[in-house]
Amino acid sequence: MSENIFNEKRRTYLFGHPLHQSLAPLLHSTIFKSLDVPWTYDPIDSIDKNDFLPKLKADDCIGSAVTMPHKVTWMKECDDVTEEGRAIGAINTIFIRRDPDTGKKRYIGTNTDCIGIREAFLSNFPDVLSHSKGRPALVIGGGGAARSAIYALYKWLGASEIYLVNRVEDEVVDIVSSFASVEGGPKLTHVSTVEQAAGLDAPVLIVGTVPNFPPRSAGEIMARNITVELLKKEQKGYVLEMCYHPNIITEFYTLSEQEGWKVLPGTEAMIYQGIAQEVLWMERPLTDMPFEAARAAITDALSSR
Repeated sequence: MSENIFNEKRRTYLFGHPLHQSLAPLLHSTIFKSLDVPWTYDPIDSIDKNDFLPKLKADDCIGSAVTMPHKVTWMKECDDVTEEGRAIGAINTIFIRRDPDTGKKRYIGTNTDCIGIREAFLSNFPDVLSHSKGRPALVIGGGGAARSAIYALYKWLGASEIYLVNRVEDEVVDIVSSFASVEGGPKLTHVSTVEQAAGLDAPVLIVGTVPNFPPRSAGEIMARNITVELLKKEQKGYVLEMCYHPNIITEFYTLSEQEGWKVLPGTEAMIYQGIAQEVLWMERPLTDMPFEAARAAITDALSSR
């Protein structure tokens, strides 16, 4: 990419619905300001692709973020999807590259949520791989964030087996089926009872992906009891609590700390996934990115809500 482009006005977007609570515009605007780049990041709050497609295809667009409800459907709108996007079954980012033969733009979909999870662990716990490789991990939840966590845990963080705990069994079945088709995919174990959990080796890495609500249904109560059983094991490790809105410190965050685990807030993963998007859009190294400025902006925004 020409260095001149960093002196020219370029546009990036966030396409999804609803977006009124999103901190992504603040994150990316902070990055652009810190790097003195005259680019913009504009939310397109819509479920109609025709509201977004012309903006994506415009000459001044350098890429886009894609969020719910478009993470799955927009895979087919891309010219190509990266390995992680295909394995997870959803994208959150579109970046643009020129075809080396034709010179035409190619729109490539990827998923940086998994990178955010990876970097949250690696950056905050530099020795984590010496503990996590060849050991079990745990993912709580059954949505898109859970799938991204699974990918990060087995692909980059060395998990030998991933326990899945979720309030809805069908969602776990779908996840297991989806990753079964991935070459070299993870060993996944659905943990459905407290008794089963009691007989398992302790996980080293845990990623929580469920909203911060007290458990009410039978499935939610069972999932919480299983989680508590695993947290109480003698060997402790590291927890990433992906839920950070409206409060960074959730019930699960507090419970994990009380049981002796080292806990990270989900803002760490959120910031790193956004920075990973900028690395793709700007084609600049991770070391150029203003992580501390981004963290300060997000922390201030959440504390004022």
